[in-house]
Amino acid sequence: MPPHSLYTLTRFFTQTFWLPPAPTTHPNSEVPAYIPADLSSKTYLITGGYAGLGLAVVYQLYSHHATVWIAGRSASKAADAIEKLQREHPDSKGRLWFLEVDFSDLASIKPAVTEFKRRNATLSGQGSGEGGDLHWLNLNHGIMTPEQSAKGAQGHDMTLATNIYGPFLFAKLLRPVLRETARRSKPGEVRVSWAGSVATYLSAPVGGVGWVNVESDGKDRRRDLVGHDHVGVAYMTSKAANYYLACEFGRRFGVEDGVLHNSYNPGNLRTSLQRNTASHNGQLGYWLIWNIICRHGPLHGAYTELYAGFSPELELANDQGAWIVPWGQKDVMRPDIAGEVEKGEDGVGGKLWDWCEDITRDFQ
Repeated sequence: MPPHSLYTLTRFFTQTFWLPPAPTTHPNSEVPAYIPADLSSKTYLITGGYAGLGLAVVYQLYSHHATVWIAGRSASKAADAIEKLQREHPDSKGRLWFLEVDFSDLASIKPAVTEFKRRNATLSGQGSGEGGDLHWLNLNHGIMTPEQSAKGAQGHDMTLATNIYGPFLFAKLLRPVLRETARRSKPGEVRVSWAGSVATYLSAPVGGVGWVNVESDGKDRRRDLVGHDHVGVAYMTSKAANYYLACEFGRRFGVEDGVLHNSYNPGNLRTSLQRNTASHNGQLGYWLIWNIICRHGPLHGAYTELYAGFSPELELANDQGAWIVPWGQKDVMRPDIAGEVEKGEDGVGGKLWDWCEDITRDFQ
């Protein structure tokens, strides 16, 4: 049972069953009314944007003429998504681009950022800074319950590498582009959002993220994150870590850079993220997840993410590290996790930051 069970129980029901209505949209559109009708001067980068929830977000942005970068491993999936988006929005003045990056391989991150900056600077044209403009970095991608033996390229647990270490490095290396864009933008307009989930507050350790000693061959000891040896726990740990990293980026750099950092639980949704749950939860568990818990499609989750990226209710000075829940509203985090955030450098978030720095140092 996770800490603060009353919080966990009430949030599970209010963010799964007792949900608010979807936001008001533009006439004859599914795009929330608070998003400008013309995004032709804006650039967004959505990781995992060629499938599921990410694709639903890209769909909304491109329909309003935005330039959208879709980042991920699969060029073929990106090409299919881009062709579909262009076919369904023939009147869009927006542009769609693919950025190849494997978040489970730290060695792929810096080359991808370098490629993005090179190409984006050319596309953004005169008046933009080095690397061009980037108004919203949405770290939407994620992996859930892969094979237990799956590892990233550097030998880390696949879930921890893909959901924590890769995006940490990606966001850190893109910080100069975001900072320069913020200098030419309205306060709070430039944002970075991290994908959490209901698992963010279901994570069992007190504080959401913890470390354990690992014994190797009966003699060597080293440290690793809780969940390194269990795919279900690794996913919960990674989602709590994403919340902490949003808070840490915001605490360390947010106001200074002019960039608003937040994280979100998009909601329990029917997407390809659940593709491996049957093998880990059994057929009955899979049926319950798919038919009872995950009752909404990607569009509703896109509303949550778009609120994190665009809502005028979120302010640069007051909402660093904000926690966004379905279908676009602020909420408080589980008390023990929120308490660790308040400790700053001495809390779990500060320790996680140092941990990620150590793991990614050779790839920065």
